[in-house]
Amino acid sequence: MFKVGIGPSSSHTVGPMVAARRFVTDLRDSGLLTEVRRVEVTLCGSLGATGRGHASDRAVVMGLEGARPRSVDLASFATRLERLADDSHIGLAANVDEAPHPIDFDPDRDLLLVSRKRLPRHPNGMVFTAELADGETVERTYFSVGGGFVVEGDEPEHISSPGAPLPHPFDSAAQLLQRCHEHGWTIPQLALENERALGVVPAAEVEAEVAHLWQVMSDCIDRGLVTHGTLPGRLAVRRRAPELHQRLLDQQIAPGHRDELATIDWLGVWAMAVNEENAASGRVVTAPTNGAAGVIPAVLRHVVSCAPANPDQVVLDFLLTASAVGSIIRRNASISGADVGCQGEVGSAAAMAAAGFAQVEGGTPEQVLNAAEIAMEHHLGMTCDPVGGLVQIPCIERNAMGAVKALMAARLALSGGDVQKVSFDTVVETMLRTGRDMSDKYKETSTGGLAVSIIEC
Repeated sequence: MFKVGIGPSSSHTVGPMVAARRFVTDLRDSGLLTEVRRVEVTLCGSLGATGRGHASDRAVVMGLEGARPRSVDLASFATRLERLADDSHIGLAANVDEAPHPIDFDPDRDLLLVSRKRLPRHPNGMVFTAELADGETVERTYFSVGGGFVVEGDEPEHISSPGAPLPHPFDSAAQLLQRCHEHGWTIPQLALENERALGVVPAAEVEAEVAHLWQVMSDCIDRGLVTHGTLPGRLAVRRRAPELHQRLLDQQIAPGHRDELATIDWLGVWAMAVNEENAASGRVVTAPTNGAAGVIPAVLRHVVSCAPANPDQVVLDFLLTASAVGSIIRRNASISGADVGCQGEVGSAAAMAAAGFAQVEGGTPEQVLNAAEIAMEHHLGMTCDPVGGLVQIPCIERNAMGAVKALMAARLALSGGDVQKVSFDTVVETMLRTGRDMSDKYKETSTGGLAVSIIEC
């Protein structure tokens, strides 16, 4: 569920970069790369509507040149289109260290954003076409389905483990509970066994990779707390996290000052720090998406700041639990704002964070999933209507609110025993149905809701 990437959007920035590189890799592996004379890319639906605000155009160009979201040079990303305006050439490559195949590339001609063309499978559709020297064409269609995940054509969204079958598979919360009870395990114990079997990261390195993810999250918080200025885009949104952070520091040393609600303020400033970095195309971890990247780091920073006896184990248990909950949401509903609205992004992040917090506070598997259910339940119906197509208003503050809801949900679950009237599986199914009923103008197209209402203010 967690990937190191680049802002401002996992589905609109990370996904297009992954798809573009995948297209070039396919051409190379087919022996056709050196025959390419022109490439045309069409971004459809939600990608076409808000692609420029989400830096989808930059992401496509960098992906065609072999860049990966995890390691792309941030300075090059920020200036790539400007440099392309001066020299309308790109070098097609599957990796940045390979010899590129140069072609002419004019974004006005070769990179088309078509909001009214929605491909049948998903709102975030992309069509890549390569014209070869002999006049033949190669066409591929990709879908960015949320969280940086990309599928091609009719490829299934949920692919089984590339290695051995999972030793403890689960498709639902009910199955997860059953597996835990069968072995007498906690959710993170079961998740760890599955991660080791997946083979994506060598078994001995799973813990180290989780620690790395937390380090990237933590570094992102710290950068956001000290970086002043204005975020990119015509809204000219001023970064607020540094000022809020300094105010909290001043209050800590003020004689006689005691604020019982300071925890809420800290959660908010940590979440906003991450999402201001995300809005500025900084390095973030999709958690489970970029638009919701601040919720989980904020809640986990709160846990770590309470000085647990074994912080490494706490981080591991928190993120493994969150990942298990997120995988259930992604398998049975969606984490894409373009598909189901922000309930699928911030709602999912809050559910994952609530579960992680309940776990490290000693919750039973039932309480952990109850925490996730409460957090998701109180995000149902949340629309995704970013003003100006930018991941800024209301997205940044929304992450702060999601972090607070996650903490409250976990505390309610921990105080209520193991009995719950609404199961997590039920609320996930409800979220999907709600998203399907939601008008497209409220699903990351910036054609409804706050995205248009602010013009009248």
